[in-house]
Amino acid sequence: QVQLVESGGGLVQPGGSLRLSCLVSGRVHAINSMAWYRQGAGTQRELVAEINNSGTTTVSASAKGRFTISRDTAKNTVYLQMNSLKPEDTAVYYCYGDLMGSGDRWLRHYWGQGIQVTVSS
Repeated sequence: QVQLVESGGGLVQPGGSLRLSCLVSGRVHAINSMAWYRQGAGTQRELVAEINNSGTTTVSASAKGRFTISRDTAKNTVYLQMNSLKPEDTAVYYCYGDLMGSGDRWLRHYWGQGIQVTVSS
């Protein structure tokens, strides 16, 4: 079984920083891409940042210049470094993976449970 385990969320003041981690646990055969999404109160889930199997990253316009997505392949972990946080960044952040586990016949979509990030003074 494969699970995405998120950590690193919490409360931070505006202008502060947080680093979210997503551990891809279980027996994984392949990871095509990983991403972070977020969903604020009363909003739809939106893509924040993505990293593909070549290490190429994309960041949404609202997060560009402030957020960085990265990975540690040896640890099967993807990170989201969030700097210069704003109140509008407050949301539940979800780790997403397009990957293949030992019980999968091909790539499928995996989601973490979500982790709260609150930016408030």
